[in-house]
Amino acid sequence: MIKLHDKSFKPYLTGNEIQGHIKQLASRINADYQNKLPLFIAVLNGSFMFASDLLKNICVDCEISFVKLASYQGTQSTGSVKTLIGQDMPMKNRNIIIIEDIVDTGKTLYEFLPIIRSQNPASVEIASLLVKPGALKYDVNVKYRGLEIPNDFIVGYGLDYDGLGRNLNDIYVINSTGNND
Repeated sequence: MIKLHDKSFKPYLTGNEIQGHIKQLASRINADYQNKLPLFIAVLNGSFMFASDLLKNICVDCEISFVKLASYQGTQSTGSVKTLIGQDMPMKNRNIIIIEDIVDTGKTLYEFLPIIRSQNPASVEIASLLVKPGALKYDVNVKYRGLEIPNDFIVGYGLDYDGLGRNLNDIYVINSTGNND
């Protein structure tokens, strides 16, 4: 059990389990993108650990860029997406893979995808370590899914609760027993 701010969290996924899912995703991407030079676009802040570990397992030639989008405050989605840092790589005729830490409602990607598609890439796919099917409200196709999880609030491995917990090697789920001690 760990405590961040006023909430307690219990273990959910170990670092080793996370790495296993990442290796499986990388294997699929390597097979799909042989001789294609994909451009990965990592969505900050949450995806930084996943993007790093995923690219360590990518064997095909590739490039990476970063964009910072924000839609969360505390444990709730704000309902709006803000672009805080823009992406500056040319995308015309490129194979784009957007790297997300987690897809829950899908709003961030739903609003970001038209921006990417307006630059005429050859293809656009999404790779996300975690997907919450029970929380999806927007139609986004996540081709490369590490793991589907319930609609619970989680922290660790890049995911935070009001800024804390990103540095944790494992992923923790909020303790829903009502006991936050």
